[in-house]
Amino acid sequence: MNTAALVRPFFGQSAPTAVDELARQENLAVSEGLKRQDAGLLDQLITRYQHRLMRYLLYLCGNREMAEDLFQEVWMRVLVRGAQFNGRARFDTWLFTIARNLVIDQRRKKTMSSLDELFDGGEDDRPMSFEVAGDEPTPFDRFANLEDRERIAAALLKLDTLYREVLVLRFHEDLSLEEIAKVTRSPLSTVKSRLYRGLAAIKPRLHASEKSPAAWSAMAEPEPRTA
Repeated sequence: MNTAALVRPFFGQSAPTAVDELARQENLAVSEGLKRQDAGLLDQLITRYQHRLMRYLLYLCGNREMAEDLFQEVWMRVLVRGAQFNGRARFDTWLFTIARNLVIDQRRKKTMSSLDELFDGGEDDRPMSFEVAGDEPTPFDRFANLEDRERIAAALLKLDTLYREVLVLRFHEDLSLEEIAKVTRSPLSTVKSRLYRGLAAIKPRLHASEKSPAAWSAMAEPEPRTA
């Protein structure tokens, strides 16, 4: 398979399917349940999304203690502000948006003004671990073994936070570029630029090891020039 074929599924959008309609109905049902403050629904959402949320927070914060504190706060926000979720977008997009905003708020308390001022690595000296995946494998997990995942996690933590965030949302969480734009409140062009730059930045770190997943290397193409 050539490089273009590897990259295309991560950048293209497929036509609506029955699965899309099922997801739409599910999101509307979640919206109605949150408006009723259905405690049973909240328990189901926590069970379903807890691993993905914690992974996102770990990558975003680079600090386990902060990620664990914010994890609890995110679900409190979901409970209190659930009526704000209208069901027109995916629930996980809304969930990650809440998490991102809380990270920014937390950092602003420490005089940092925006997400790109987050530093990599925190005060917590406990070793970082990203083995928080749930039952369903992510797109990345499908072709990476445990050793590869640990290597990629270490490489991601060395990237600028804004690039790392987009890579995690795209390849781990399987969000579309449009959904990432909603989470980060950025223009689609900015999301694409961060994705290309993040792939380009991580490419040398992957080439440093012969066991790094070949697909990551193949996807790290330079951004195409426009006329």
